[in-house]
Amino acid sequence: MTDNIITSAVIIGAGIFGVSTGAQLARRGIRVTILNDGPPASGASGRSLSWLNSSRMRSEPYHRLRMAGIDRYRTLSARFPDADWLRFDGGLTWDADDATNGIDAAYRHEVSLGYDARRLAADEVAAVTPGLDARAITPPGAIFNPGEGWVDLPILINLLIEEFAKLGGTLVTDQGAARVVVEGGRAVGAETGAGNRFPADAVLLATGPAVPKMVAQAGQIIEDATPVALLVQTKPLAHPLRAVLNTPRVAVRPAPGGTFSLDADWAADEGVKMREDGGRDIDAAVVDALLAEGSKVMEGNPKLEIASIGVGGKPIPGDGEPVLGALKAIPGYYLAFSHSGATLGLIVGELLAYEVAMGAEHPMLATFRPERFTSR
Repeated sequence: MTDNIITSAVIIGAGIFGVSTGAQLARRGIRVTILNDGPPASGASGRSLSWLNSSRMRSEPYHRLRMAGIDRYRTLSARFPDADWLRFDGGLTWDADDATNGIDAAYRHEVSLGYDARRLAADEVAAVTPGLDARAITPPGAIFNPGEGWVDLPILINLLIEEFAKLGGTLVTDQGAARVVVEGGRAVGAETGAGNRFPADAVLLATGPAVPKMVAQAGQIIEDATPVALLVQTKPLAHPLRAVLNTPRVAVRPAPGGTFSLDADWAADEGVKMREDGGRDIDAAVVDALLAEGSKVMEGNPKLEIASIGVGGKPIPGDGEPVLGALKAIPGYYLAFSHSGATLGLIVGELLAYEVAMGAEHPMLATFRPERFTSR
């Protein structure tokens, strides 16, 4: 623990990491200002599939952190048992019927960790979770993870902002993009595009896919593997599907109001084209193909109609692992950058607030430190 007493903090970014950390710091009595270029959840958090899980294979520390993240959502769910924006109805996944199929290895790995997993043949799925077209499931079968769920991040973020405001926190959304101010070798606050400065004892950068470039302005390195993401939200549909589906050609997640969220890497790769002016064009034929793939895996093959499309960077560090905690080269400068923003949203806010307020490192974040990229 350091001798520095933190009384104020500035957070750049009003996605789930920024708002969650802001609420946790405000609970500790710290004066917090969150700066965002536009409304909350207008970045990656607003176009996230938001699947709450720790399935498949990853490092042991990452798995433990994700499980702690899911635990915090279960605590939240107990407070809001009837919420239509936070559900634990399980997740179902299967792979293509080719050499890339890893269902058997994934199942054995999940069982070895004590992660709740059930291996199912196509004709067994209907008895476990509703709403699937079993014909879409490949011969190696599927894995059902009953402990998984999903969250609607914009709704959660707005809920946290309400608490944040009641605790005296300030949200600024109308002054353009902000930057971290570094003076005398340490972070001393932030400055908005409008030229207003917000001094603080600590600064958290939580700007999703923009984190690596913003950190580079301070001469630091965060390796970046951010791709473009495409998330399609459907119009309301009466349908029995409740589990999150992760399939070879499409991921489908139930959403509030009888809507569904769909994404796929191939759709983003093929359907989003960059323009010379920095904007993006969306190929309507690719979006239609994504909707068709979603229909194929849903019982009755319903007609899915577009309500909205979200396009932008999907935050992924270069090595796939989260980047969390202090930039040791610049005292007072903290980072939150990870692909799994939804699953980690609440626990990361809690642990980063602990580190900022206490001036101490939390052991659960030991392997996720930013300096791992400069030490290679």
